[in-house]
Amino acid sequence: MNSLKIKKNDKVVVLSGKDKGKTGKVLGTIPSERKVVVEGLNMVTCHIKPRRQGEEGGIAKREAPLYASKVQVVCPKCDKGTRVAMEIKDGKKVRVCKHCGAEL
Repeated sequence: MNSLKIKKNDKVVVLSGKDKGKTGKVLGTIPSERKVVVEGLNMVTCHIKPRRQGEEGGIAKREAPLYASKVQVVCPKCDKGTRVAMEIKDGKKVRVCKHCGAEL
């Protein structure tokens, strides 16, 4: 089972690690590895080699993926980190906040 309850453009809060407590927007997901990429969090330095003549190399910072279990979706209604429940409404599966029942 490779489905994640976290989707692109969700607002999430980090639960553990060097960025604990910080929030950010999900830029992308990697369901096969159960990882997510969050904007501005888990930054790593990458050494870039110039590929063509005249191109600049150097050191750049970018977001690295982190495990989906380390982040929690932030409910837009109650503005808290929450677990995600799945409910069927009008014949469609929707994600719901465990705290207040609002649709995510």
